[in-house]
Amino acid sequence: MLALLHTSPVHVPVFDALRDETHPGLGLRHFVDEELLRRARREGPAAVTHAVGVVLRRAVAEGARAVLCTCSTLGGVAEEAGAAGLAVPVLRVDRPMAAAAVAAGPRVVLLAALASTLAPTTALIEEEARRAGRTVTVRPVLVDVAWSRFEAGDTEGYVREVATAADRVTHADAIVLAQASMAPVQHFTTTPIPVLSSPRPGFEAAARAARHSPDRPLDIPTQPNRPPAHP
Repeated sequence: MLALLHTSPVHVPVFDALRDETHPGLGLRHFVDEELLRRARREGPAAVTHAVGVVLRRAVAEGARAVLCTCSTLGGVAEEAGAAGLAVPVLRVDRPMAAAAVAAGPRVVLLAALASTLAPTTALIEEEARRAGRTVTVRPVLVDVAWSRFEAGDTEGYVREVATAADRVTHADAIVLAQASMAPVQHFTTTPIPVLSSPRPGFEAAARAARHSPDRPLDIPTQPNRPPAHP
């Protein structure tokens, strides 16, 4: 079974669809905690380290053989918490996307709708560049007007705002969509520059990790869970 940590319920059907398309039969358990992102935006991602660890340990206790964090703001926190003694792999959804951006070329434009995502995702791309022995320049672009649309439930307006920003990008080898919720932007852009999103490659990596983990129990699809609120 693969557990997924989300900070928005909109991600649940997205990853369910990816499972049905590419890994039918793989059990998923969704942990949705919107307060984690709200608190990370107020106080910084480090402020939710303990709370993220609680969710990860609960996921493992309930049978997860791997955990995927789909929130780019909290991805690094989840990886670090997983490395601190957790018995299963903990992956961040945007790492495979970052590796693909580095492979595309040295000029990467990062589009984000949340300021809290800029530093973690920039650091991730730079980390993947060091791992690959390459040099990259990351140019962050904050599309802050888009997030208010997302919060208002205007998904189409959110996507179109980010797509417009992507189409304005020049002199880049890759455009990285920081939030997993931005993935539909790929269908609305007209830019010839590759536009990269995280859900599909991130899910593929996590599904492989869950399936290859030793002593994996029978995968049984379950309903989404919501962990208790954290102070």
